[in-house]
Amino acid sequence: MKKLIYLLLILSCSLTALAQSNVIPDQEKLLEFYQTQHYTEAAAYLQTIYSSETTNPKEMAQLAYTNMMAGNLPLAESYYLKLYQAQPNSLSVLFSLAGISHRRGDDDKAKSYYQEIIKTDSMNFNVYKQLASMVPNPADPEKIFYLKKANSINPTNPDIAFDLANGLNLSKKNDSAYVVLQPALTADSTNILLLKAKLPICIALQKLDEALVTGEKLLAAGDSSTYVLNNMGKAYLATKQYEKSLRFFKIIEGMGDQNESTLYYTAVCYRELKDYPNAADYFKQSIKEAISPYVSKYYKDLGEIYEKTTQIANADRSYQKSLEFENNGEVYYNLGLLNEFKLNHKKTATLYYKKFLQSKPDTGKYKEVIVYVKDRIISLQK
Repeated sequence: MKKLIYLLLILSCSLTALAQSNVIPDQEKLLEFYQTQHYTEAAAYLQTIYSSETTNPKEMAQLAYTNMMAGNLPLAESYYLKLYQAQPNSLSVLFSLAGISHRRGDDDKAKSYYQEIIKTDSMNFNVYKQLASMVPNPADPEKIFYLKKANSINPTNPDIAFDLANGLNLSKKNDSAYVVLQPALTADSTNILLLKAKLPICIALQKLDEALVTGEKLLAAGDSSTYVLNNMGKAYLATKQYEKSLRFFKIIEGMGDQNESTLYYTAVCYRELKDYPNAADYFKQSIKEAISPYVSKYYKDLGEIYEKTTQIANADRSYQKSLEFENNGEVYYNLGLLNEFKLNHKKTATLYYKKFLQSKPDTGKYKEVIVYVKDRIISLQK
């Protein structure tokens, strides 16, 4: 009796598995899921149709793709790995495995799959494009190597031409960058991305007339970004057209996008136009912009360390250096204490205590310190 029940169970399971393997998904239902991008529902539906242990390549491919689109990357990867074992040279499977690995943060594994594709198809443009995209530094030799490979296969692709020209520009290889851009611009002469890449390269190569023409094209196309204005300002500066150059840098300033570089070039324009007061003012601004706002605090903190280690002269120098960058009330207080108790300079201490009070310290934050300083001033003046 037990043997009969056992045989019936086996037969039942076999029939169920057979029935499941012969079930065909409702293609209209599946298509609707795909068209509406309901991939999670599509994956769940397929899992009711196909066995999770299926070895049918078509079924595995469908399960792998649907789960990948649904974001279930581990499950998608497991199906693609089964397909990879059965079809190790399948480019679509290798691409999918590389893409999944990249999305899961494992770029080393992704690169290994792309290298497998190169062994089969050494002229695959998309492989080199993807390999380049995984190297973040635009001037990294590895990235430039892959970009060159992609560019040699398709020299008119604007994205690759832009990235390669930009990387070469950053690597100071502007002659090569200029050559890279020519085929892409011949194919699409009004491509804003390519024109923006060309602008600083022409300036670096002293092709200034070409730079100005390129910049005017960008402005005519409606691109008045800080990037374009800045490069136009530099191009006009290089051609000694100082008033035109100044106009661009002043527009940048009006947009609130000025920085150390644009302030410096503004100062140079004023200097060449013999407007020395404005030149001096903008040189000061560029210096201030170049210096970290925390330098004053760094010198103050260094002074406190020197003071704690009884390096009194060094402490005094560090506090004084701090004041060169910012008239900080806390530093005046530290100098007051240092001069009164470490250097025994009573008059100087009184002066710094008064400067501390003149800096209008926060009465809430420094309430006790203010009271103490006032008492010290009275005591020292006696």
